Amino acid sequence: MKSVSLNDYLQSNTYPGRGILIGRSEDGKSAVTAYFIMGRSVNSRNRIFVTEGDGIRTEAFDPSKMVDPSLIIYRPVRVLGNKTIVTNGDQTDTIYELMDKQLTFEQALRTREFEPDAPNYTPRISGIMHVENGNFNFALSILKSNDGDASTCNRFTFAYNAPAAGEGRIIHTYMGDGDPLPSFTGEPVKTAVKGDIDEFTGNVWNSLNEDNKVSLFVRYIDIETEKTETRIVNKNK
Repeated sequence: MKSVSLNDYLQSNTYPGRGILIGRSEDGKSAVTAYFIMGRSVNSRNRIFVTEGDGIRTEAFDPSKMVDPSLIIYRPVRVLGNKTIVTNGDQTDTIYELMDKQLTFEQALRTREFEPDAPNYTPRISGIMHVENGNFNFALSILKSNDGDASTCNRFTFAYNAPAAGEGRIIHTYMGDGDPLPSFTGEPVKTAVKGDIDEFTGNVWNSLNEDNKVSLFVRYIDIETEKTETRIVNKNK
């Protein structure tokens, strides 16, 4: 797969929805992940990321405007030992709890399917990073309806061992705006990971559509020491 410019890729899509990127920093020293959320409705846009333990959760920016918390209030990032879980929904907790009981990432996700938000049937996208003893690997998953047929759930998992420096993979919920919203298709897109955490965070945030972007989480994990550095950007302040 040919690598694409992350900036160009994000700028070409006004509504990729929620997205996960995982890869390795340009200098090869860090495992990198980014998770962003976007919104079209007042309810979806009324959110921020806040830290919770080693991870984050979504929270209403103005609680008085919250209409329906289901599907939009959840913990996108949790850490289980040397594994970092990143998802676009409450399947974060499913993965955490079942992997803690020795099930695999894929086995945990077999208990879940796409979101029940007809007619979109938004895909559940999930990622897991494993950093241990100077080694790094990751996997990405998508659970989606069969082209809008809610009677069937299509499950895809993509695993990457020892990713190359400066290379990442991005997966997101929608191919673009629409009604219903078109689900992501194909395998995660290969893209470059450039700069330190601040440069990378700025590039991702500035490439997201100004009207629709809501929040961004970025984490760099030192592959040798496993120390983490995190950035959170919220449009609502």
